Amino acid sequence: MTSQHEPEQYLSFQSGADIFACNILQVKEILEYHRLTSVPQMPAFVHGVMNLRGTVVPVIDLAQRCGRPASTILRRSCIVILEAGQAEQRQYIGMLVDAVHEVISLTADAILPAPAFGNHLRPDFIAGVSHWQQRFILLLQMDKVLSVEEMASLSAPAAMQIKAESHCLMN
Repeated sequence: MTSQHEPEQYLSFQSGADIFACNILQVKEILEYHRLTSVPQMPAFVHGVMNLRGTVVPVIDLAQRCGRPASTILRRSCIVILEAGQAEQRQYIGMLVDAVHEVISLTADAILPAPAFGNHLRPDFIAGVSHWQQRFILLLQMDKVLSVEEMASLSAPAAMQIKAESHCLMN
């Protein structure tokens, strides 16, 4: 068990204008972006699948998973391979991000609760907020963002319905 003053390490990365971080213990590797194989009837945020040493790994677009427009593939775009799911059903999932920055150390007392308003993410996606390089960084609750059960339940028609409903709420 860590104390309030023992730092934990987080991988910081960018999606659009936002800087995010996740616990480094969930990160398995960081790969240069390469073309993925698309899969029909998947939610829009599932960018495709890739072969990772003989294992088929789904890759989600973090921007779309967070309700933003699809990421544009840039020179620094990469895929962060994370381990997600419950202990008995752990699996690798790739997450498309615009850029990976660095590993940062944060103590528990440097992490603030997420604000209750003014945030564009689902509250269950955010583990906390911290200050880093003169800006705020959102610490993601990766087990929620990469919830295998939730993503599996979102077939293409269901994802289209959710998208239509959220568009109506925004107008």
